Amino acid sequence: MGRFHVSGVFAVLLFAACLVCGPQAQEAEETFGCEANPTGNPIGGGEGYTPIFTTGDFIVTTADELIAALKQAQPGQIICVPGEIEIDLTPHPTLGIPAGVTLAGCRGLNGSPGGLIAYRKSGRMLSTGGESVRLTGLRFEGAEGGTGRVATSSSFIGVGHWGFEIDNCEVFNFNSSAIGLGPDAVNAQVHHNYIHHNQMGGLGYGVSTSSSDAHIIANKFDYCRHHIASSGSPGSGYEAAWNLVLENATSHHFDMHGGRDRGDATDIAGDWMHIHHNTFIGTHRHVAIRGVPSDGAEIHHNWFANPAEKSVSTGGNTHVYRNVYGPDRILEE
Repeated sequence: MGRFHVSGVFAVLLFAACLVCGPQAQEAEETFGCEANPTGNPIGGGEGYTPIFTTGDFIVTTADELIAALKQAQPGQIICVPGEIEIDLTPHPTLGIPAGVTLAGCRGLNGSPGGLIAYRKSGRMLSTGGESVRLTGLRFEGAEGGTGRVATSSSFIGVGHWGFEIDNCEVFNFNSSAIGLGPDAVNAQVHHNYIHHNQMGGLGYGVSTSSSDAHIIANKFDYCRHHIASSGSPGSGYEAAWNLVLENATSHHFDMHGGRDRGDATDIAGDWMHIHHNTFIGTHRHVAIRGVPSDGAEIHHNWFANPAEKSVSTGGNTHVYRNVYGPDRILEE
């Protein structure tokens, strides 16, 4: 089968799960949806999440201090936004996060919502300036959270480098696209975030990816047009696991575009997808694969609110098995 692999803690968890391989072990250990959540941290992050940063190499409380810190920070250093500080980046152009730098806050510590960084205009707030950028424990607010096709088009971050990680963050009101993973965003980890109100008609992506190796784990999604979308370009693929998909969306939840969407005269819908142990609530189609994944797609051990015939659509080369459907969790192979 295709390249269904993860790195770090997720690789350890999945390896441990794979050790449960016999019929009796499967019966004892088998779970559906995100409730079992083996990650050790709460889905969506927040209270109870670890680790949380309370200090760093730079402590910033204003936009000017943040901009200055980004110019000075070296790989391995931490820029910390303490407490419930609010920083407005609206007057400034897109800021790049240097390679190896962590931008951190304390979301979830003693009930803290985490520091807020806002960008209330059209355009993109942040981009990666190199490999191994991490965002953790913060809130990021865009300019528009509605569904209308308005003049304002707001995006959160463009990722174009290896090893990006965003965890324990709240990301909202980026009506065009929140987290954008480009083709070079290999080994991207998007985990334990609350991603919501990114829902402009025709766009509206919580996570938009063309990466060949993206892992979208234990997030909480709500009020997006598509919570996860991929261009489906040859080489692209993602894993989505232990996510909680709430009831408010304006279109299907997770997708992979096909050749007809790109107009490239193919029927290719990426290389691979691995969608497992997610809970989907709502009435829109849960997974839409708009073509044929070259290496194949695996969709299993999810809890779909819809009946089977309204849960997954695909153009082929997709294995859908051992999911449960509807409020009664009816198991279908």
